[in-house]
Amino acid sequence: MSKELLIRAVTRFFAGVLLVGLLLFLPAWTLNYPQAWLLMGVLFIPMFMAGLVMMAKNPELLRKRLSVNEGEREQRQVIAASGIMFIAAFVAAALSFRFGFLMLPWPVSIAGAVLFLAAYGLFAEVLRENTYLSRTVEVQENQKVIDTGLYGLVRHPMYMATVVLFLSMPLVLGSVVSLVIMLAYFPIIARRILNEEQVLREGLPGYEEYMKKVKYRLIPFVW
Repeated sequence: MSKELLIRAVTRFFAGVLLVGLLLFLPAWTLNYPQAWLLMGVLFIPMFMAGLVMMAKNPELLRKRLSVNEGEREQRQVIAASGIMFIAAFVAAALSFRFGFLMLPWPVSIAGAVLFLAAYGLFAEVLRENTYLSRTVEVQENQKVIDTGLYGLVRHPMYMATVVLFLSMPLVLGSVVSLVIMLAYFPIIARRILNEEQVLREGLPGYEEYMKKVKYRLIPFVW
């Protein structure tokens, strides 16, 4: 583990905490926003623990997960669209809480938190199975096709986990408006997947055969 990696990881983590906090508490105009605190807890506590595990056991994977230098132009557009979606969804949830507009009952927030943590566990399993996972779409040196475990069910189990993660966030926040906004993630992730498969098909030996073997991209028996 290098000092540079540690500084990057800590800086990125606290920047994320600050950004999400501002997006939630500033539009709500109060710190007395229980659903926001619940989301901050289920989002950042497991993230911190996962970072510690990767830093100790697989710092190279952590380095890949911190990389945001996306080379594909289409993927940069996808990332920008995702960022806009998140900002809109968090601000909408905060405003819904502030003005009491279309808020879901507290038990829904608890159920959303349980669902979020389950999806986090699924995400962790994907990271365990595939150490080539980075935030950018690329073919890495000596990369091999992973076709076991969750990768035997769908081609992109990481994105399957993120769909559940992202759709559970507005449930935790208790906001119907935020949930509607988050539905935009489906066309966004579909675009990312199609472009990523093109890159892998062209640059990763055996990936085209893998696509024939595993038919479904994101949701078993659906797509």
